[in-house]
Amino acid sequence: MAALARWCVRHRLVVVLLWLLALGGVSAAAAVTGSAYSNDYEVPGTESGSATQLLQDGFPGSGGDSDTVVWHSGSGGTVRAADVEQTMTRTLDKIAALPGVAAVVSPYEGRGGDQISDDGRTAYATVTFDDSAEDIDQGEAQAVVAVAKAAETDGLQVELGGSAIALTESSGGHIAEVVGVVVAAVVLFLAFGSLAASLLPIATALVSVGTAYAGIVLLGHAMTVADFAPMLGMLIGLGVGIDYALFIVTRHRRGLKRGLPVEEAARNAVATTGRAVVFAGATVCIALLGMLILRLGFLNGVAIAASLTVVLTVAASVTLLPALLSFIGMRALSRRERRRLDEHGPEPEIPTGFAARWSAFVERHPKLLGALALAVMALLALPTFSLHLGTSDQGNNPESATTRQAYDLLGDGFGPGLNGPLTLVTHVGGAQDRLALDNLGGTLRATEGVRSASPVTYNSGGDTAYLSVVPESSPQSEKTSELVDRLRTEVLPRAETDTTLDLQVGGMTAGYDDFADVIIGKLPLFVGVVIGLGCVLLLLAFRSIGIPLKAAVMNVAAVAAAFGVVVAIFQWGWGSELLGLGRAGPIEPFLPVIMVSVLFGLSMDYQVFLVSRMYEEWLETGDNRRAVRVGLAETSRVINSAAVIMISVFLAFVLSGDRVIAMFGIALAAAVALDAFILRTLLVPALMHLLGGANWWLPRWLDRRLPRISIEPPDCRPAHEASEASDAASRATIPEARDGALLEALVKEQQPDVRDIPG
Repeated sequence: MAALARWCVRHRLVVVLLWLLALGGVSAAAAVTGSAYSNDYEVPGTESGSATQLLQDGFPGSGGDSDTVVWHSGSGGTVRAADVEQTMTRTLDKIAALPGVAAVVSPYEGRGGDQISDDGRTAYATVTFDDSAEDIDQGEAQAVVAVAKAAETDGLQVELGGSAIALTESSGGHIAEVVGVVVAAVVLFLAFGSLAASLLPIATALVSVGTAYAGIVLLGHAMTVADFAPMLGMLIGLGVGIDYALFIVTRHRRGLKRGLPVEEAARNAVATTGRAVVFAGATVCIALLGMLILRLGFLNGVAIAASLTVVLTVAASVTLLPALLSFIGMRALSRRERRRLDEHGPEPEIPTGFAARWSAFVERHPKLLGALALAVMALLALPTFSLHLGTSDQGNNPESATTRQAYDLLGDGFGPGLNGPLTLVTHVGGAQDRLALDNLGGTLRATEGVRSASPVTYNSGGDTAYLSVVPESSPQSEKTSELVDRLRTEVLPRAETDTTLDLQVGGMTAGYDDFADVIIGKLPLFVGVVIGLGCVLLLLAFRSIGIPLKAAVMNVAAVAAAFGVVVAIFQWGWGSELLGLGRAGPIEPFLPVIMVSVLFGLSMDYQVFLVSRMYEEWLETGDNRRAVRVGLAETSRVINSAAVIMISVFLAFVLSGDRVIAMFGIALAAAVALDAFILRTLLVPALMHLLGGANWWLPRWLDRRLPRISIEPPDCRPAHEASEASDAASRATIPEARDGALLEALVKEQQPDVRDIPG
């Protein structure tokens, strides 16, 4: 790492130009090729996946996205009134003539007789596009919205729903990213007091995340990548990128204050903290790539996209950042710090203030504080036990969205089940099969939970048929999931008796339920692999059994508590409408896996940065109390600053307008806040004080067989650091120590008993 940093500093212009060239080249390629995202939740081998494939094979050309135009007559009128019928017929004719629209089924035609509500006040038309939603041009969908909305009058409300229409709703642009970056810049400036130093982490993160964002666009042409993957990558990249750069800049500034030349300070920063950054980034990538073991194409793209972002942010932190640090020179320090350095010369940086007092306080009350931390984490994790995975649909959109309005109008006029009908598909073998299908409609309509069933539709060859079933409950309701199970296990098997029929249940709810079942079935293996690999890395780095085990427990606690917060806000609806996130609803089936990966990776970061400093002190002194005290005092301030930045960035993504991204943002912000302010600065040091030397125990036979790696080798610290710290400590007074300065933490072998000073 030191050689890499030295090369980057000496060839700083080349390094900066190479990064800018990479950013420009990849961005240009992404602009030329365009995006090709796909939200394909289908899982091979599931019944809903088989139903979809069978429908596509039997009815080719029916794959275009189907959306709805809904209108509602107020003031006591009906949609059958002559003026309303005339207005909407004319409007639907205009929509049918628009580019990209394949067909429009009006309720005023013979085929649309069931598209008018019983009270006659609500009606809807089906608009079928030529392409599926991910291939529809946003301008084509916007044209449909414009024509439909033009028909609105004081007594006639017109709304639109569907996947294509959702493309036209604003996602908040890049407000989230801008707000997050601005808040991070303010926090960095307050922490450093130097404008140049505070801008470097921002610049490094923006270059790396921008390159990754464009790379994810290109990745979408090679594999299935969800449309939220770039936003998720940007969310993670900005958070960890700014944090990683913050840790390195902080170490660089410490070197400058000790009187090191700019080049040597940058080299030492990368050789020490840079190693921890690489290690932390590796743990994040391992956690993310753990999704690959699930063998779900939809999650594979998300895992690789997010990992690509983390890899590029780490690479920029250890190459681009030292080059930029050499450009600004001593301006990495504030004017006051530079003036003090000129007047008084190099001085050791002694942990003082709240960080030192807190470290001493934790040492004195480990049992009480540890119990308090456990109680808080357990309380926040309680909602996780009511986690319900299911379809979060347009009914969860904000009230102002036209898709939410259309959803509500359809639910009120025709029942909530119309927003997510089930589809029954089967091969047809002969007359006996046809007879059974003709009788199936009556059976379905008499089934508990079914509102209506359509007549059977056969393809041109007569060998494939389907019919739609409208549930009484909404797509995201648990009652609809129960109906899917009832059809699959009771109703349809009886209908298939003495026939060759093999009825497959598809549709929105069935697909999400199958997806959730597959994920839940593989979740224990996934979590076990991620935790196991993380523990192995920590075992190699810290050569201890206790450190990896505590880290695993802490990470699980952070994930559980973060899930509790997500359930309370999004599933229970505590403040979701107030935050502009729509009404309460279930949690997306894929969210637990992605969140476990991301949260487990991020929570490892602070563990690495905190314990690596403790481990360094343990190797030098062999005193566990001192190691924990010094590690917490010296790292808590920078960890807390990094946490504030990451929380700000994550919470800013609530402004994105995307429910899934908002879930990620709130979950990650909650996890980081709990991890930094409760787990790493309270529970972890409390437990380490209670366990004493057992923290660092490792069987000798295992120690001999493990390869030796080091995160922050002590020999990379400046040789004069220990003597300077010792001299500074020897000049300290007892009252200063009692005030919480923890000067004894910096005293090495010369004054071994100073640790016994009260306070």
